[in-house]
Amino acid sequence: MLPDYMKMCHRALVETTNDIGLGKFVHAYLVEAKRFASGVSPTADMHLENGKVSTGVYVVLVHLFFLLGLGRTNGGTINLPDISQLLSCVATLRLCNDLGGAKDGNEDGTDGSYIDLYMKDHPGLSVAQARERAVDIIASQWKSLNKECFRLNQYFSASSFIKASLNLARIVPLMYDYDEDQRLPVLEEYVKFTLFNQTT
Repeated sequence: MLPDYMKMCHRALVETTNDIGLGKFVHAYLVEAKRFASGVSPTADMHLENGKVSTGVYVVLVHLFFLLGLGRTNGGTINLPDISQLLSCVATLRLCNDLGGAKDGNEDGTDGSYIDLYMKDHPGLSVAQARERAVDIIASQWKSLNKECFRLNQYFSASSFIKASLNLARIVPLMYDYDEDQRLPVLEEYVKFTLFNQTT
């Protein structure tokens, strides 16, 4: 009984909520919990694919996509499949966490680090070589992310979404830049600056 434009929004809300509650996001956490409990290690690629979902990046950006009013049927707008590569790029930057984990010296495999798993997949590889692989993937994803942003710039309606996606991608390395005390000094400084330094 709703008008067509409201039906589409309602359907998107219901499908997104169901996907969060019953779908991939929760499933990704269950996969990680089962692996940890069983002691069975995934391959590095399996770990990364599941980790991209469990970061919550897809949940955040898909909600933002609809909150910004994107995906409408009128001309010049974008659809969810149009942004799938952009979402994947931002989510893959979670490898920054695994780089931080490797720096902590906890390299016994129990933390599910991509570095540890990659070394397990490729016996004889050093920690430095495995870290280099992760750094290469991160650099590659930044290139793909920039390419996707340029591609999506053709949609005027996507500019706010592109900015938000880039800002989320920029904050990921800060979220995992731990010092020896497992603190985030750079992120802490940014937050203090944002909250307490007023410009006149």
